[in-house]
This record gives sequence, C-alpha cells and structure tokens, in this order.
Amino acid sequence: MTLLSVNLNKIAVLRNSRGGHEPDILRAAQTCIEAGCGGITVHPRPDQRHIRPDDVRALAALLRGRVEYNIEGNPFAAARAGYPGLIALAREVRPTQVTLVPDSDGQLTSDHGFDLARDAERLRPLVAELRDLGCRVSLFVDAGAQGLEHAASLGAQRVEIYTGPYAEAFEAGDVREALAACADTARRAQQAGLAVNAGHDLSQANLGTLRAAIPGLAEVSIGHALIGEAIYEGLANTVRNYLQILR
Repeated sequence: MTLLSVNLNKIAVLRNSRGGHEPDILRAAQTCIEAGCGGITVHPRPDQRHIRPDDVRALAALLRGRVEYNIEGNPFAAARAGYPGLIALAREVRPTQVTLVPDSDGQLTSDHGFDLARDAERLRPLVAELRDLGCRVSLFVDAGAQGLEHAASLGAQRVEIYTGPYAEAFEAGDVREALAACADTARRAQQAGLAVNAGHDLSQANLGTLRAAIPGLAEVSIGHALIGEAIYEGLANTVRNYLQILR
C-alpha cells in the first residue's frame, strides 16, 4: 500500500500564531501514528514560521523505530541564527528520508521542482552526504520534468512529483492533462530506477484518482488539506479516511 506521511507544518503554524506549546506537535504526531499513518513529514524553513529545529529534534526521538521520518527543505538555504541548515539537521537526527526542495526563503509554500540538468552538480555532493548518513534521498520535481535520469545518476532513490497543478485541475473539473503528466512522469522515473512519491494539495477528494493513475506509488505526503479536514472530522478519523482511500 502507498505510505501516508502526515505533514505537521500546519499544526506548528497554529501553535506559533499564539505562542506557547498548544496545539502540541508531539501529541499530533502520536495521534497520527495511533491512527495508522506510516510516516511523519516536516518542512523546517529558515524563518521558522512553522516547524522549528527543536521540533525536528523532538520528533526524531518520538518517531525513531516506529514510523518513517521525512524532512523536507532547501539544501542551499544558508544557516542563520536559530536555523542550522537542512543538511546539519539531517546530520543530527538521521531521518528516514530527506526530500530536497528548491524553494526560496520567501516562498509561501513549495511551488516548483528542480531543473535536474541545471542543478545536478550542486546537488551531487549533498545527495552523497545524505546517503552516507543513511537517509533515503528524494528530489522534488514538476509533473512533466525532463532529465529524470540525472536524479538517478546523482544517487537519489526517489522523486516526489509536485501535484499542485493536478489539484488545481481537479478542482476546475478538467484533470485529464494534469493527471496524464503526473502518470507519465511517474512511469519515466520508475523506468530510470527511481521510486515515486507525490505531494502538494492532495486531499480526500483528489487522492484516489491520482493513486489509481500511478501504479506503484510509494508515498504521499499530505498536510494542508488533511489538517484542514481534521478541524471538522477529527485528526485520527481523517488519517484513517486517507488510509482507506490508499487501500
């Protein structure tokens, strides 16, 4: 079955908006695990507007030996006060997977993948270091991305297809082209020896269609919609609903 990794960034946004410790990141992770999710995802950003480095460390202690831990981020973002950098965090906590994403400091959310031909040589030593740490490495790519063989030659084991355009097309009622692009990208990645993850704006409404179009889909990382739906349905119930879709 496709693994569900729950992204907890929005829990941290709510906590940070008020200060203090509520809602509690660790309690949210524990609830998701008890409901059956296979992984937890976080995306610490240099401005610490949601998940912070201390959250990354605390979650590592909670999750170790229980479920997969996926840390996302821009490996080229410089360290600064309070933020040691993505690779430094990976050295500390040794997550199951690191998903490298080419987002800038000021982006509201990730909205594009790597240009694999252009970025390959910058990525190569970082991928090698993460592999040496025992982390699986996934690269964030657009649906329709070319040069997927570059990802494999770098030593990456997976790509994560950016599904934002697919979700927008689904909502607009004409999903054929966007869905075909995701499916074709997945097929070409698998032919290059890469496993395929997917994420961004996936929801209970659109997940089943995507899952059916990508045989062998390894993992989906879902946060914004899942946390929003959980306001109405409860966090544990919402996680179980997603797992039922993936079955």
